[in-house]
Amino acid sequence: MDCMRRFQPVPWSQRTVLYEVNIRQYTREGTFAAFERELPRLAEMGVETLWLMPIFPISLEKRQGSLGSYYAISDYKAINPEFGTVSDFKSFLRTAWSLNFKIILDWVANHTGYDHVWVKEHPEFYKRNEKEEFYDQHGWTDVIDLNYYDAALRREMIACMRYWVEEFNIDGFRCDMAHLVPRDFWRDARTELDAIKPLFWLAESNDWNYLEVFDACYSWDWMHLTEAFSKGKKSLKDVKNHLQHLLKDFPSGVSQLFFTSNHDENSWNGTEFEKYGNNALNLAVFSFTWNGMPLIYSGQELPNKKRLKFFDKDEIPWTGKYELEDFYKKLIQLKKTHPALISGKDVTITRMLDMHNQDVLVYERINGSHAIVVLLNFSSHQAVADFDPEFQGDYQELFSGKKMQIANTFSVTLPPNGYMVLVKKS
Repeated sequence: MDCMRRFQPVPWSQRTVLYEVNIRQYTREGTFAAFERELPRLAEMGVETLWLMPIFPISLEKRQGSLGSYYAISDYKAINPEFGTVSDFKSFLRTAWSLNFKIILDWVANHTGYDHVWVKEHPEFYKRNEKEEFYDQHGWTDVIDLNYYDAALRREMIACMRYWVEEFNIDGFRCDMAHLVPRDFWRDARTELDAIKPLFWLAESNDWNYLEVFDACYSWDWMHLTEAFSKGKKSLKDVKNHLQHLLKDFPSGVSQLFFTSNHDENSWNGTEFEKYGNNALNLAVFSFTWNGMPLIYSGQELPNKKRLKFFDKDEIPWTGKYELEDFYKKLIQLKKTHPALISGKDVTITRMLDMHNQDVLVYERINGSHAIVVLLNFSSHQAVADFDPEFQGDYQELFSGKKMQIANTFSVTLPPNGYMVLVKKS
């Protein structure tokens, strides 16, 4: 696969943490202007890349709920009035840029809403069933599928994406259900748009073939496996075997996106605490320290323990106490600065340690003389990890600040569902 790939990730993406922004639910107002006030806090937390859920107008026809789905778009070149105006969006961007944020847009290329401007102007852009009716092949009732056999559609879709790069200087795209769109379309889109400025491309897909074009893809297999493990349906051995598979087979030079929550999971399948129980924070630590790209969803720093409605207003229950802010701040800083945590780079090595322990996952990330050791106790009791690290010397634990000296074989006792990140001192 490496020889097929002709695109290179923008350098900033290999150290970044994505923060997914649900504009509707983030504040009481649910607007760009209201969210703009949150930017200094997020910058202080260390967040640098904001993924905005779709900001485009939502179709009225067959709308679900009172406000509809972000993903049932009626115009790719307009702003959802629910969020504000073009001027409001530009003001938000100016503030974001002043704080050194990158902005990526959620791009929904597979389908549109029923009253998208193309339905009447270009009905040939859509698929039809045997009755000549527009339809969606997945049974989603508020959208209809686009026809990528139509060359004019492809040109117009790329033109719409170009509009946001040229007019608003956005930094990349998170491409919704990317594998439902032909891979050669994405290749053409990236070739044309990267010529304007180098962009970051994230595929909502677990199909590694799409990494020919994209810089990162989803880790759905990992998400489903760890949920099954947390609910007693899989063993830690199954988890370790999957990680060995990733170490052996995942393509180099690209990344997987790891997360414990996002807009779909929170609304439809439960919060990270519903899905993972007492292992939610363990898996968050993993997301930041394995070879990949971590994601924080709106409100996880609170933490938000409720499912947010998808089609209606349902504000995140902010309290003003960001209980997990320091937890995420430390992980973000480590991800951004530690050479062993650069994602998608061949210079970093990941080694699994203490493979036979049925309670604890231990791994080491290495880049030259830089190293970290991560220990995650997935059991409800105290557990001991015995391992032989490649790098010996002085280490400091990320969260407690405790200093440790590692020599030869090393043993660590972890509390129930406990986690430690040992950072080698240079």
